[in-house]
Amino acid sequence: MTRLIIPSALTALGLLSACAELQQAAAPAEAPSVTAPAPAAQPAPTAAPAPPPPPAGGASAEALDTTTAEQRAAATATPEPAAERRLGTTIASLGAPTDPGLWIETPLVSSVTQGRVEAANGKSVKLELRPSGGAAGSGSEISLPAMRLLEVPLTSLPELTVYSG
Repeated sequence: MTRLIIPSALTALGLLSACAELQQAAAPAEAPSVTAPAPAAQPAPTAAPAPPPPPAGGASAEALDTTTAEQRAAATATPEPAAERRLGTTIASLGAPTDPGLWIETPLVSSVTQGRVEAANGKSVKLELRPSGGAAGSGSEISLPAMRLLEVPLTSLPELTVYSG
């Protein structure tokens, strides 16, 4: 009977592990609805209203990017260098594609603030800087609309210079 209990216990542990993995996989899809209202409550006075969440079942970058033409134009407007402070560089990957808006989660900030990122190709985007909680030197996650405006491939890991202000 001991031999039957051990395999049964291992099977039960495997099922519990699979459940935990499913919960973790589902968490990012649920996280935007929980975390999205917090940044909207603290926008800069000149920030445009947050774009709506993407439609359910959106399968392309165009369908998931709900920023307006006005928001994209404002985000790519020429920055005012005198009002900015360079925070450093970070390697960024694509963040949750269903989290709308122009943002980057980075360990270079400790609170939500407005800023800008610049890619090696010279393109820059004004966006919301969100703290990632990661250690200094860890990477960042950037929104799908921001990556599109930077004109970097969505599967790339671009090095970005981050500015506050």
